[in-house]
Amino acid sequence: MKGLLRYLSPLAPDQSGAVAVLYGMDCITVVCDAGGCTGNICGFDEPRWYDKPGAVFSAGLRDMDAILGRDDRLIEKLADAAKRTDASFTAIIGTPVPAVIGTDYRALSRMAQKKCGMPSIAVECTGTRLYDEGASDTYRTLFRKFAEKTGTEGPVHDNTEKQGKTAGILGMTPLDISLKDGRPYFTENERYRDYSAFYDYGMGAGLEAVRNAASVTENILVSPSGLAAAEYLKKKFGTPYRWEYPFIGEALRQELVSLAGRRVLVIHQQVAASAARDLIEEAGPSDVTCATWFLQPDPMKRPGDLHLETESQFVELCRDGAYDAIVGDPEFLRAARMSGYQGTMVEFPHFAVSGVLADE
Repeated sequence: MKGLLRYLSPLAPDQSGAVAVLYGMDCITVVCDAGGCTGNICGFDEPRWYDKPGAVFSAGLRDMDAILGRDDRLIEKLADAAKRTDASFTAIIGTPVPAVIGTDYRALSRMAQKKCGMPSIAVECTGTRLYDEGASDTYRTLFRKFAEKTGTEGPVHDNTEKQGKTAGILGMTPLDISLKDGRPYFTENERYRDYSAFYDYGMGAGLEAVRNAASVTENILVSPSGLAAAEYLKKKFGTPYRWEYPFIGEALRQELVSLAGRRVLVIHQQVAASAARDLIEEAGPSDVTCATWFLQPDPMKRPGDLHLETESQFVELCRDGAYDAIVGDPEFLRAARMSGYQGTMVEFPHFAVSGVLADE
């Protein structure tokens, strides 16, 4: 049975990824559900909620509301929230119920924009995909809706002591990097000393940063969820992009280096897994394979990298792959051990998998 899980917990779904991107922006986010999806997002998939609750609301759909498509009630609730909340735009996020009944998200967005008197977007999540696809759709929707040909204001995180390149950071949400705030890994890293400012989309930068996306020197992708938006911005504005993952701490770095010369399986989102592989290989000739459950664009992978779809596939890989070591989230390592794997294990947290943060 393809969807059967005996060892693993369900991975974060697409609506969680969508909300994660919008959480750091001045936005009213409405999850189009009866309450359960919003509860899971705020209770399990959004660690920033406990430090700084955001304007994330449930549509509170009831059976008859969903069956009869009473969109007017949803818009009335959203308009009421807009009066009470200081926000620049609204967003409506899909879930399984509206997906099943064929909700017209474009119509909802137009109705919300007219009723609330502010811009509105809609992201057609279904709850059947994984978080990174929802994040990818949201990034792309944001830039298509708001990015302007020329920016009128300076960088959001400007540093007047420096004059140099500016960077947009894409794919940086807690679900991707297992941190509540990834900005210090750029602003305090000597490697980026030539940059005068960073636009951390989805982790602090607001709507003005999105509007001024054309003004950045380049975009840096820290996960595949930012690739679709980066390609759009390159096509529209000519902004180049590259990918890298600067969030590996010193303790994990030392553990990865110690695996040099061995046959290793690294499981994470593709950019993070590739960064771990690079560290192992830099320390010495090694046989390292990257695997992921999430988006795996061709430019980001090597021949031999694996895409996982079922738990049974994962179990067989751990049991029969003859790997000396497995690097991955604690949830994956626990499942590997339960499946009979006896080799070395190195924890590399992925919040979308286990809800474990790298710095806790």
